[in-house]
Amino acid sequence: MRSGEGPGDLDGRKAYILATVVYEYIATAEPVGSQTLTQKYNLGVSSATVRNDMAELEAEGYLVQPHTSAGRVPSDAGYRAYVDQLMAPEELPVQERRRIRDELRDASRELDEIVENATRLLGRLSQNLAFVTKSQPDAQQFKHIQLIWLSSRTGVAIVVTSAGVAAQSLFELTTDVTPDDLTRLSNVLNAHLANRMLRDVLPADVAACVAELGLHDELRGAVVTAMKSVGANEQPIVAAAGAQNLLDQPEFRDLRKLRSILKIIEEQKTLYDIVSDSLGSESPSVKIGRELHVDELDDLAVVTVPYRFGSHAVGMLSILGPRRMPYGRLMALASGTAESLSERLTDIEAI
Repeated sequence: MRSGEGPGDLDGRKAYILATVVYEYIATAEPVGSQTLTQKYNLGVSSATVRNDMAELEAEGYLVQPHTSAGRVPSDAGYRAYVDQLMAPEELPVQERRRIRDELRDASRELDEIVENATRLLGRLSQNLAFVTKSQPDAQQFKHIQLIWLSSRTGVAIVVTSAGVAAQSLFELTTDVTPDDLTRLSNVLNAHLANRMLRDVLPADVAACVAELGLHDELRGAVVTAMKSVGANEQPIVAAAGAQNLLDQPEFRDLRKLRSILKIIEEQKTLYDIVSDSLGSESPSVKIGRELHVDELDDLAVVTVPYRFGSHAVGMLSILGPRRMPYGRLMALASGTAESLSERLTDIEAI
């Protein structure tokens, strides 16, 4: 923890007391009283002073008292102040970073399997639920297209992106086309457009390739439609792992509450929605309690970090767990896993 000027109107001492309460509650899952703080930490003030400061922190919305005779626990605002201003950043130990890198290096060469392996690894190491969003279509690079002749006026266009996403669409024409026409157009498109960001491939670029070969403009529409189809059927979540870890958290001893949470997080759309505004971000983010905007998840928090394919952020690694999570540790763990995942995906890309 670090002391000093705190959030909002908190002076240095109250900021340090708030940080200490959060730290202690994360460690013990028990409400924290002033006597506990004065006995375990060198605060330099009396228990009465600590008690008064904690009462002020409660009045200001940073702490709550769950029971009349109990100590206090952090509120969403208290956790937010801790994460944003009071928490000391943590580094992932070199040995653990190496272990993550080695496990991902040994994974399959298939993109989805690599990402799923990273998700399982993150769930296991974090002892929480881990999930990964797929790369967004407009953040992917166009790799190649294959136009397959079916008949003189029908064919299939298959588009493959840098993230391994493949989409296919059937096209019909009003004029005849030969297999050789489609092969030549595939080659020209791949030569001119490969490795460009998918969002930067414009209909005019496709039209220029079609015109270069003197082919009918209908083929431009077929190719543009195929490009747009890359994201049409894409599911937002690649993988989730570690939901059973929530069973071990004292916050979820109430099985009815846990069942309600598990039912919600089984829905991929819910997981996607709680991190959707972070997609494309270049930096880690944390959402706490009501910031998730799902009533059943008010007792949870999520840490989200981007992973990359080459130089572009294409998806997000997330850890979902109780608000009483070790934020510094999990942010370092998620960042280290995302870094190793990005390296692994870049290695695949280079081959």
